[in-house]
Amino acid sequence: MQSSSSEMPHACSCEDQRTEPEPLAGFAMRPPPSPPLLPLLLLLLLLPSPPAAAAAAGPASLEALRAAAGRRAASPATQERAAAGVLRRLLPSHALSFRFQIDPKGGVCGDSSCFRISNVDGSSKGGAEILIQGNTAVELASGLHWYLKYWCGVHISWDKTGGAQLASVPSPGSLPRVKETAVKVERPVPWNYYQNVVTSSYSFVWWDWRRWEKEIDWMALQGINLPLAFTGQEAVWQKVFKSFNVTDRDLDDFFGGPAFLAWARMGNLHAWGGPLSQNWLDQQLALQKKILSRMIELGMVPVLPSFSGNVPVACKKLFPSASITRLGEWNTVDGNPRWCCTYILDPSDALFIDVGQAFIKQQMKEYGDITSIYNCDTFNENTPPTNEPAYISSLGSAIYQAMSRGLAILLGRSFLEGVSDESTTSFCPNW
Repeated sequence: MQSSSSEMPHACSCEDQRTEPEPLAGFAMRPPPSPPLLPLLLLLLLLPSPPAAAAAAGPASLEALRAAAGRRAASPATQERAAAGVLRRLLPSHALSFRFQIDPKGGVCGDSSCFRISNVDGSSKGGAEILIQGNTAVELASGLHWYLKYWCGVHISWDKTGGAQLASVPSPGSLPRVKETAVKVERPVPWNYYQNVVTSSYSFVWWDWRRWEKEIDWMALQGINLPLAFTGQEAVWQKVFKSFNVTDRDLDDFFGGPAFLAWARMGNLHAWGGPLSQNWLDQQLALQKKILSRMIELGMVPVLPSFSGNVPVACKKLFPSASITRLGEWNTVDGNPRWCCTYILDPSDALFIDVGQAFIKQQMKEYGDITSIYNCDTFNENTPPTNEPAYISSLGSAIYQAMSRGLAILLGRSFLEGVSDESTTSFCPNW
């Protein structure tokens, strides 16, 4: 369930009359299509702000988030080096054949996100032949992919679906020339989202840095600029919950094992497959920092987790006056209290905001101020304690307040289990 495609998420236009690139021998090339907007399998919802700030929600807020992403972006030199690194790892024989240049605001891309491909005048064997310009390193890398695909007949995918098929690329000094003065390709939507929250357990949990580096390169080549970044969050939660006097033993009964992290994070079960060793927690946090560093170097905006309301059962004893509700049984845990069921803080309880804000602050302490976009899934395949719109609305408001006016991304299926249409719209009236 990934909002990505092997087709580049851009719409093509040319500065001169566009002609179809001549095919290489043995390749039936077709003109690059203008891809349709990719339907997200996830719903991107702007959570409601408190009433006093309700007017700020909507398109203006999205523009503010884009502006904030620009302020947080790595320097042009850093992003150019990052794009060159993608090329070097993909096609080391051609590391000098391409020149990358971050386009300044108001340059060849204007106010749009784009890449521009042109010939390097006077190129010779051993020197740069193709210039790729773009707003971010993601645009540069996706421009590289576009050129390799449509001028060199290359196919780049995951290993299980063919991997990087690069044999058709001509030798350095012999790369096909762009026929027009330049080819400019604009991104039709500002964000191209990627990943599914449960893939963290299906696949990512077993990855080391080498495998993650390969995936991040793939993201950049495909034009992905809004990836989930969930690795290592248990180490952050450990620090947060300990600040609320939750013990390591309590957390052993709360965190799921590596293959079941996704469902423990979403409140479907607890402790299944655990406990997690301290060494594993520390290693995952260190890995997350490398992942985020590379994403930022490439101009991506990571989507970090936020607080959904799920807490360890120990919080009932630690905070006896807090309103904490036991959720129902989920799928195959058969009501066994060893694994079932999880507990959720009432959104009207002040502790909800305290925990949520503490988590955001701890992430900022670990990673820096790198994003305003978060993922939060409170009722994944779970039935809410009540279907009353007032409760669902207060939950949405509490989540939003805890993340300090960011953008929330939620699984659409979070609203499939026992939630009416009225309650869904009350959770997020701007949807």
